[in-house]
Amino acid sequence: MTDDGWPPGFFDRQDPSDDAVFYVPTRLVTHIDDGAIAAVTELYDELGVPDGRVLDLMSSWVSHLSRKPSGGLVALGMNAVELQANPLADQVVVHDLNVDPLLPFDAASFDAVTCCVSIDYLIHPVEVLREAARALRPGGVVVLTFSNRCFPTKAIRGWLAADEDGRVAIVREYLERAGFAGVTTALRTRRRWGSDPLYAAWARTV
Repeated sequence: MTDDGWPPGFFDRQDPSDDAVFYVPTRLVTHIDDGAIAAVTELYDELGVPDGRVLDLMSSWVSHLSRKPSGGLVALGMNAVELQANPLADQVVVHDLNVDPLLPFDAASFDAVTCCVSIDYLIHPVEVLREAARALRPGGVVVLTFSNRCFPTKAIRGWLAADEDGRVAIVREYLERAGFAGVTTALRTRRRWGSDPLYAAWARTV
């Protein structure tokens, strides 16, 4: 184990080159199937995510919200064209969290922080989630959703080595190390052959 408690090489990647190069091509596609997308949207509605100001981390051209958030949506990601195509976004921010995990926002400025099927690419996930906690107002919610699809050359080694239950445990630990208490995890889709599972982890600030 390393000094921070993670196994050696846990956050290594097959392709450690600049992520900005990888995300130059515009990908106006979805990375999970319709059932998994519906599960994301349903969870957001259950947690009241659209009822405030939302920060969507590692965002793209779609944020899977059922409606425009009442307080506005900030979409932060890597590809400007994709972000500008997001119809719900009031503000877009091009920012590489693997280069700089600090979020360029004031403390207590959001009611919800979301990250959909991208947590597996972060090499500083705890630092990013600590920043999410800082940016959230009291009672705000962070929602991380993930499946079993990814770009394997860019996902961290620890993620690729884990099974699905192990990945749930990884995300829970990220949140707990970042200072979130009362973390809830769940499989939000039915187990069906040929369909994408949708797992989620969420917690609120105090």
